[in-house]
Amino acid sequence: MFWLVESQEQFGQFKRNLNKEVFLEIIPYNPFIHPTQNSICALYIRPLNDHKGYLLPIYHTESSVLFEDDVFLLIKGLEKIYVKDKKEFLHYFPLKQSIDVTFPNQIEVKYTNAHEFIYEKHKHRVDVNTLVPIVKHYEYCEALFEELEHLISKPVNEFYNVKASWVFCGIEKSGLHVNIDLYNQYFNETTEPYVFTKYNFKTLTTRPSNNFNGVNYAALNKENGCREAFIPRNGTFIEFDISAYHPTLLANAIGYNFDNEDIYSHFAQVYRLNRQEAKLLTLQQLYGGVLQQYEKLEFFKKVRIYVDDLWDTFQYQGYIECPISGFKFYKDKLENMNPQKLLNYVIQNLETANNINLMWEFFKILKGKNTKLVLYTYDSFLFDVDTDEKDTLNSIKSIFKKQNLSYKIKNGTSYNF
Repeated sequence: MFWLVESQEQFGQFKRNLNKEVFLEIIPYNPFIHPTQNSICALYIRPLNDHKGYLLPIYHTESSVLFEDDVFLLIKGLEKIYVKDKKEFLHYFPLKQSIDVTFPNQIEVKYTNAHEFIYEKHKHRVDVNTLVPIVKHYEYCEALFEELEHLISKPVNEFYNVKASWVFCGIEKSGLHVNIDLYNQYFNETTEPYVFTKYNFKTLTTRPSNNFNGVNYAALNKENGCREAFIPRNGTFIEFDISAYHPTLLANAIGYNFDNEDIYSHFAQVYRLNRQEAKLLTLQQLYGGVLQQYEKLEFFKKVRIYVDDLWDTFQYQGYIECPISGFKFYKDKLENMNPQKLLNYVIQNLETANNINLMWEFFKILKGKNTKLVLYTYDSFLFDVDTDEKDTLNSIKSIFKKQNLSYKIKNGTSYNF
């Protein structure tokens, strides 16, 4: 059968011969546009039992096209769909049987010269991929499969493949409502009332970055007024900011109980410093080593034992498996490691994994509601809240309570609070 499937007759033959396990790559209208605002130009499907892949055009200037609904029903009936990026795939096809083959690494294959030339000339056309010769899309996808084929047989981390992919896709879909004039003053030009974030958890520790269209949403400036540009669609923004998050996570890991006391206030009394100074000193000791005068404190004694145990396991076993996520830090893949650096990596992973579990529960509560989770940044969660949904807010608070997490609340009519 020819590699281009463009007629109903060819599509019928393709369906009859199709194996239930495939590799699939989406070719969007424009690879630089957020998937929430994009459409599908074509699909590349490589049956795992075949010697080549097939291109199914949904819209392209050089070929006849297939009905998108027919193609969706075909894909929905597959048993396993291996993809380069499941989070991205879920924006187009929210299917449970999809499997991300590149986690924990990002793998990119160079576009063809034709792609590069046309992207340079027509990057801002929303349908730029319809101008790229369809054979060049096929060439790129064949090269992509050859690069990723060996990963298909690798074990899958279900925590990231399932929970992380769905959670981050969910936040991205919510979007951030903006004051267009203010947004254009501080960021890129837009005429749309919503902008969209893009999380990448395929990082060294899986702690996500969040950059899209030149905006770093994980590090928006708190001083220059740019946060005024982000406004609620409903009535108010409410941000939950978890207090003393890393010491709390570490206390849980080592079996230490602060008896619901504010952790930094506790250490302020011990150090005889103010709370902010105590916070800085505590974090400094967690990641830089415990000072001699505080080594006998029960918390730091247990931290020291935990760090030594992590390091011994890392040295002799060759890897550390993180709690909750099951993510593994391998000794032969990390450079210039030391015990405190390893602890930092483990805690960052634990923070992210715990947050994914929190957000998984949030989305259960928010299903069908006007209130949206619109931004997540390490220890804080920003909700665009419908003030008529008071029970929703109380349910969100109960999730933090179940995990014994203390938090501060900010609210306002912009993200500048």
